[in-house]
Amino acid sequence: MSFTVAIIGRPNVGKSTLFNRLVGKRLALVDDTPGVTRDRRFAEASIASLEFNVIDTAGLEQAHEDSLQGRMWEQTSAAIDEADVCLFLVDSRAGIIPDDRTFAKILRKAEKPVILVANKMEGKPGESGYYDAFSLGFGEPVPISAEHGQGMADLHDAIVSAVGEEVAYPEEEENGEDEENRVLKIAIVGRPNAGKSTLINQMVGNERMLTGPEAGITRDSISVDWEWQGRTMRLYDTAGMRKKARVQEKLEKLSVSDGLRSIQYAEVVIVVLDCTIPFEKQDVQIIDLIIREGRAPVIALNKWDLIEDRQETLKELLLQSQEAISQVKNLKVIPISGETGEGLDKLMEAVQEVDEAWNRRIPTSPLNRWLEGVQYHHPPPAVAGRRIKLKYVTQAKSRPPTFMISSSRADALPDSYVKYLINSIRKEFKLDAVPIRLFVRKGENPYANKKRRNN
Repeated sequence: MSFTVAIIGRPNVGKSTLFNRLVGKRLALVDDTPGVTRDRRFAEASIASLEFNVIDTAGLEQAHEDSLQGRMWEQTSAAIDEADVCLFLVDSRAGIIPDDRTFAKILRKAEKPVILVANKMEGKPGESGYYDAFSLGFGEPVPISAEHGQGMADLHDAIVSAVGEEVAYPEEEENGEDEENRVLKIAIVGRPNAGKSTLINQMVGNERMLTGPEAGITRDSISVDWEWQGRTMRLYDTAGMRKKARVQEKLEKLSVSDGLRSIQYAEVVIVVLDCTIPFEKQDVQIIDLIIREGRAPVIALNKWDLIEDRQETLKELLLQSQEAISQVKNLKVIPISGETGEGLDKLMEAVQEVDEAWNRRIPTSPLNRWLEGVQYHHPPPAVAGRRIKLKYVTQAKSRPPTFMISSSRADALPDSYVKYLINSIRKEFKLDAVPIRLFVRKGENPYANKKRRNN
């Protein structure tokens, strides 16, 4: 049996640092700026052999429910409800302040097991705040330093005591995941305020992501597991990507870097565009980045509920997509509404189709029959009066489909002919909407390294 631990506390006490420590890698953004974390983030964590699920939360701030801080508090309240035990983090160096006492009352009302954790206990400056923490009424604080990894053994014992031995050590299960049952990783990217978080909330059926009219609400890349028609998927919500010249603040740079990592680890990337201002330069640059990373893009034209003349608008937008993104033919462009859920099934069908093409492997025999036909109908051009011979082709890898052609004069083959070969492969083997990589190498001469026999 597994259990869930939520890390709770006011801003800037080190919640995300402790979260990263428990998870064993840097998933949450960490910065000196208060309020970096806004959404709640889930991950699998461990201390020694103790395994559990952990939730990172926004700093507890009292505010009107319609404000951004108020909506952040709703996310934290949901984390408290979902948790089996709460780690109440305080900053031992700053001491106990009124906000700590206010939120101690909130945690008592939640009637969940609470472990008081005094963070930043490295050195003597934290001693006075540690003793002040006794006044919160949660017993003896657990002294730790999340940044330096001190006190993890004591935290381990406190969690075991709070949840009970019977749930402390889940049995190991064999991971027999096959291709059919693998978790499909999907990153949701786009410019700020395009509706990425709203789309994920519509998918999962609840207010999982913090949303609102303010641009740039999402900072961390938050992952959410979701099942669609029996297929398990992991959705990654990312921070909005503005033009590089406009990204000045350190925190925004960290957020964008986090989003770029999500693209690198995803399999399919849904690019959310605001259909009222689509295919701006930044949109095209984001799609180009995805293609260069070798990921499979699907374009979601969001806010479709605001469009009146839908048929004519869609026709025009499809034409714009073909002109703006020429690297990949027949991109999947799906009109949707993240607010109402319109077009969601068609979007996910397109994701499945693109994922299948992105993972497809083509046997060598049909590939070489294709190569023979290509050279018969459209042979490579002669360069400097010498003919170029394409000898054979094989698929080196999938994800994305990557092919290797052996040629007599690889360096002389024009780029225009390589593009022709890529488009021909795409058409012949139905590899629409995914990037294709094609490498031409010089065929080795089997006699090149053999010495002539002496007569």
